Amino acid sequence: MRVKCVICDQVHTINDETLLAKRLRNRPIHTYTCPECYERIETKTKERLSTGNFRLYRDKQTGDFLS
Repeated sequence: MRVKCVICDQVHTINDETLLAKRLRNRPIHTYTCPECYERIETKTKERLSTGNFRLYRDKQTGDFLS
């Protein structure tokens, strides 16, 4: 299966039998990111986390829903 990275636009070939290929075929919302771009994003995110200026905005958890 031929896939195109959404970041660098390189075309790669992946095996049709893999879980990733199945996800890309059955769910068009899933996108392919090549291993080089994935590693680059991972390292940059870790660098931002280590600076302390990076925040993840998640839903606030309330203590008790049944009260």
